[in-house]
Amino acid sequence: MTVLLLDDRTEVSRQALTLARQFGEPRSIALDIFQPFAPDALAAAIAQQDPTAVFAAGTERGNEVMARVAARMRLPFAANCIAVTPGDPVIVTRLRWGGSLLEEARLHSPKPLITVAPHSVRPDDGPPPKEIVVDRPDDREFVVQVKEHIQPSDGGVSLAEARVIVSGGRGVGSKEGFAILEELAGLLGAAVGCSRAVTSAGWRPHSDQVGQTGTKVSPEVYIACGISGATQHMAGLKGAKRILAINSDPQAPLMMNADYTVTGDLKEIVPAISAEIRKRR
Repeated sequence: MTVLLLDDRTEVSRQALTLARQFGEPRSIALDIFQPFAPDALAAAIAQQDPTAVFAAGTERGNEVMARVAARMRLPFAANCIAVTPGDPVIVTRLRWGGSLLEEARLHSPKPLITVAPHSVRPDDGPPPKEIVVDRPDDREFVVQVKEHIQPSDGGVSLAEARVIVSGGRGVGSKEGFAILEELAGLLGAAVGCSRAVTSAGWRPHSDQVGQTGTKVSPEVYIACGISGATQHMAGLKGAKRILAINSDPQAPLMMNADYTVTGDLKEIVPAISAEIRKRR
């Protein structure tokens, strides 16, 4: 039996389901079947099914649960796959180095354990999986669990879910310099992000960082202000539909890879954009 671990975001679960169908008719276990979220309890429930394969979305929770499943079943686990070919061994294509490298690997395992990289597979139109009725694991499996969700202090939009992101880099100049980016984000209903250089300088918290070691995003529009575009940062915004880059250096890597560019001082350009938005409302 192929087991699909459902994420709380429908789209990424459908992507995992698409690859899981290659191994038979998937049956699902939802992440919210136990509340609060308890990764060991979910891992125990999956392992008890004696599955022939297990798929999950390659999100923070999906990867966390799958790692625990692998430890319980003493099997290898392939994370962040974008393609899978059944066989013995199973052949997988994985995202590595934050998405800057594709790796083709062979998974030598009697029971493949695989997570699917978000926003990397076109979901099919097949039927939803049937749900598995599972018994509640022993209370000892709930020792590790989510106890509280803390909202951002500014009440901002989540980076991972935002349709528009206004992001700043070293070129913003200071912690106070983000005020104009926050103003623009407020007008657009956007989230505020930043580069690693900004978090390293202490201007913004790590939770705002976009990149390989931060949050990977897939907004409709990504507005990059004063960001040069290091490889690690570019890896985090591969899912962006459109990129607007504002930078004084027209040769900056992000400027060369953006859909739209504005060359100049962001401290003049960003307020001008905000003023134009207000004028048109």
